[in-house]
Amino acid sequence: MTAGIEAREYTSVAPHRVAFLGLGVMGYPMAGHLARAGHAVTVYNRTASKSEAWCAEFAGAGAVKQAETPQAAAQGAALVFCCVGNDDDLRSVALGADGAFAGMRPGAIFVDHTTASAEVARELYATARERGLQFVDAPVSGGQAGAQKGVLTVMCGGDAAAFDAMQPVAMAYARACTRIGASGSGQLAKMVNQTCIAGMVQGLSEAIAFGQQAGLDMPLVLDVIGKGAAQSWQMDNRGRTMVEGRFDFGFAVDWMRKDLGLVLAEARRNGALLPVTALVDQFYAEVQRSGGRRWDTSSLITRLTPDEPR
Repeated sequence: MTAGIEAREYTSVAPHRVAFLGLGVMGYPMAGHLARAGHAVTVYNRTASKSEAWCAEFAGAGAVKQAETPQAAAQGAALVFCCVGNDDDLRSVALGADGAFAGMRPGAIFVDHTTASAEVARELYATARERGLQFVDAPVSGGQAGAQKGVLTVMCGGDAAAFDAMQPVAMAYARACTRIGASGSGQLAKMVNQTCIAGMVQGLSEAIAFGQQAGLDMPLVLDVIGKGAAQSWQMDNRGRTMVEGRFDFGFAVDWMRKDLGLVLAEARRNGALLPVTALVDQFYAEVQRSGGRRWDTSSLITRLTPDEPR
């Protein structure tokens, strides 16, 4: 085990020359798994010291190096993976004279793991096709822990041939990598995922607050109902820490608000009605205003139990 990833077994795949753009809390371990799986990995990060640290950590895995620009990282790579912050960050690393598209060889595949809009996915897909490149939108679910363990769920949109080429390589950090449909479909599936999570966390928050107000032994209650129909990932992984008032870990509220903003914007375009999601988004805004911008999303419960320890 290293500081960045946990040890795991990798499916045998022919070594590829790949690039990874963006070494944040998700990208750093994802790129690490690619190196451990035997691929030659060139990394780029806006803060170069992060690339240096990554190369130092994974030097023993094989051919790893850093590049000063996305274009330089992409040169000669069959697959260019990317995991950055938002639509603007994605355009920044993909387009322009120093962008990855400028360095990619014809037929190379850009795989975007950023949680971004379906609109930018379709935009970059079209631009890639014009340049003789391929583009797959491939947002992930599983959080930092899933990235470190190499067990992310990847939802993909794009052409079937491009997906078939990238899927075996992406399995280095995934337990499931599935093509949902045409370009943008991966991002839309991630929006469905975040909508589900928002509702579940709010429901779990209300349930725990109710049980505490009633004087119940909530760790015991969660253990009991977690064996029945109420069971969920959120209950299994966040229930006890919510009872304890601990939120200094996990998927930050700021990130969830960004994701829910994408969901609500898409709903305005397609006419979907999301009253609960819109309400929970405003609840998260309250958590932000109370100082919880970097708290885990389970901190939603603090609105209902304001005197709980942080």
